[in-house]
Amino acid sequence: MGISPVIPDIVIGRLPIYLRALSRMMQERQGYTSSQELGERLGISSAQIRKDLSHFGEFGKQGTGYDVAYLHEQIKRILKVDHEWPVAVVGVGDLGRAVAHYRGFKARGFRVAALFDSDPSKIGERINDLTILDMDRLQDEIRRQAIKVAMVAVPAEAAQAAVNQLVQVGVRAILNYAPITLAVPPGVYVQYIDPVAHLQHMTYYLQP
Repeated sequence: MGISPVIPDIVIGRLPIYLRALSRMMQERQGYTSSQELGERLGISSAQIRKDLSHFGEFGKQGTGYDVAYLHEQIKRILKVDHEWPVAVVGVGDLGRAVAHYRGFKARGFRVAALFDSDPSKIGERINDLTILDMDRLQDEIRRQAIKVAMVAVPAEAAQAAVNQLVQVGVRAILNYAPITLAVPPGVYVQYIDPVAHLQHMTYYLQP
């Protein structure tokens, strides 16, 4: 099932949250659920959930709700995580190292497939079954593995140059941990994770 460009990005952004809740239900061996139950678990209105899912088809049955396993598989297919995506990690400092060690990607459709860094003291180091490669080898390795997804965990001043290299060899989805807004061409999708910005967002509501 293709994703229509008219579907709001905010709707696409909620699908992984639904998928996570459904995965939890499967672990709990729950066979069926409802938009009401999903909404209570996630803090989202049942009407919003039904509206979001209606963009992609009819998945529930009147009186029985949603088959958890079926809806789980359909959302995986919509998000194109019904197969495994190889992922490059650029920057193997503390954060990049933690990402490389994280075991939770594989079950969700992703596999860390390549590690890159510019620090000579790190190049050649093994993490799990991967060897940290020099940035000079980035483009050849990305091409070789046909990698389209990357995580960037380099200092802010190095992020744009790293992303330029990734884009040149076909990477189209970038998760950026560097505290900088990147310039990318149309058709390249960037998500930003800045823990400090999120902390600052929350402290607005706190009393010193």
